[in-house]
Amino acid sequence: MNTDFYAIDMVTWPRAQTYNYFTKMVTTTTYSITVTMDVTILRNILKNKGFKFFPTYLYLITRAIGNQQEFRMALQAGVLGYWDYLNPYYPVFHDDDKTITFLSTEYDEDFKIFYQRYIKDLQQYENSHGIMSAKASANNYIIACIPWFTFNSLSMHLQNAENYYAPIFESGRFTEKDGVTTMPLSITVNHATVDGYHIKVFLEELQRTMNQPEEWL
Repeated sequence: MNTDFYAIDMVTWPRAQTYNYFTKMVTTTTYSITVTMDVTILRNILKNKGFKFFPTYLYLITRAIGNQQEFRMALQAGVLGYWDYLNPYYPVFHDDDKTITFLSTEYDEDFKIFYQRYIKDLQQYENSHGIMSAKASANNYIIACIPWFTFNSLSMHLQNAENYYAPIFESGRFTEKDGVTTMPLSITVNHATVDGYHIKVFLEELQRTMNQPEEWL
C-alpha cells in the first residue's frame, strides 16, 4: 500500500481551538486509559483456524485506527496532518538475552495478506538484536503486549510528548472466568488530537470486530 500524508487546514479544522489549547496552554498533554476487552469469541475462532493471536491483535487495532483520523495525526516538517493509514511498530522478545527489538509490519486491509507479512517479517528480523530493527516507516504507531501478567492500570510517560500524536497500545495476559476470556488494554493518546469520545468510538469498533471475525477473517 502507498501511504500519503495530508496537511490539516487550521483555518477550517473544527478542532483547531482545542489543539491550540492543549499544545500552548497545557504542560502535560498525554493521558492513558485502561479497559477490559472480551476476547472469548476471537480466541476460540483463531484456535479453530490455526491463527496466532498477536498478529491478529495488531491487525484489528490497526484496522480500527484506520477508521478515525484523530488516531493518525502527526507532525511532518513542522506541519500538522494525518496519514491515510498507520503501521504497527511492535517489540520482538529475544529469549537468549531477554531484550526486545522493535519491528514494523506494513498494514493491509486484507487480514491474510497482513498476517503473512507479519510471519515473513518475524522470520527475517526476529534474530536481529538492538532496540530498533532496520525495518521501520514514518507512519508507525507503538503497540505491544505483556504476556506474563495482567494489570488493572498502565500509564505511559513520553519525553517530548507534545510533538507525538500517534496512539500507544499495551495489552496484558488473558484472564479466564466462567467461560469468558478477557484481556486488559491500555491506550495512551495525546489530548491535543484525541478526546475520550474518540476512544469510546474506537473501543466500540474494536470490540465489534473481535466479536464478528467472519467480517474480516
